Amino acid sequence: MAIAPVVNAIRVLERMVPAGDLLFAHDAHDTRSGTGALTVSTMGDRVEDFVAWANEEATAHGLTEEVIPPDPHGNIGTARFRRSLAWHIARRLGGLVALAIQYGHLRTSVSIGYASRSRDGIHDLLDVETARATIDTVADLHDDLEDGLGVSGPAARRAITAAATAVQYTGTVISLRQARQIVANPQLAVYDNPNALLMCVYKREKALCHRDIKDTPSLDRCVSGCGNIARTDQHITKILDRADFLDNRAARVPGPLGDRFRRNAARLRDLAEAHHRTRITLQDTA
Repeated sequence: MAIAPVVNAIRVLERMVPAGDLLFAHDAHDTRSGTGALTVSTMGDRVEDFVAWANEEATAHGLTEEVIPPDPHGNIGTARFRRSLAWHIARRLGGLVALAIQYGHLRTSVSIGYASRSRDGIHDLLDVETARATIDTVADLHDDLEDGLGVSGPAARRAITAAATAVQYTGTVISLRQARQIVANPQLAVYDNPNALLMCVYKREKALCHRDIKDTPSLDRCVSGCGNIARTDQHITKILDRADFLDNRAARVPGPLGDRFRRNAARLRDLAEAHHRTRITLQDTA
């Protein structure tokens, strides 16, 4: 689970090195003698070389807005990518799931050892970025509620409460101590899930996405009858768009498959109808 540029970069690297070799094998990427992988120092030099090459290309093609500006903090060494990694993990759909599956070692012994060699360990950055992503989610919900947005579902009132809690953090620089408090605060456990067209206001004892009690939801396994579900007017707009899409597909495929598309479209419209019948607004909770 990764963002598209990462996937594309890995595919390119796989074509540059022999099958089964390291993606950054010294033999494949360096003309000097050596074995194993490229060193951290060499990787840092390569990043700077890439910046210079990209700027030359942008200038040659008149794309001045694509020029990478000088960095006020110095060279872009490999350690600087820790924050980018933390930012993307925390803000991607199911980012915490990806962290547990693919980057789990970052929060275990490797992470502890890594952090001990640096003041800013990757797991600390992940806590800060996860907290910021959480506040961004509930702050956006707060603004939408102020504009009259409606919310439905068994967790609708908890979503509104979480949105009100976020106001105290809006516009502030979140410290590591605050980040840990936010991550651990059950009232702020709100996860938007655009793929499932819903919002998860997570409460461990109500979760149906996994059998074991966990601190975070499994957003790739949302269950329709879960007590943590909330949907906003914006989710419903997307649900109706998906229903129209399914109906259009149903008209272009054979009978059984078309019938299945139509049943799914009808189910989505039932969800939309239930939302409009039961939605509550910020004024309803005053």
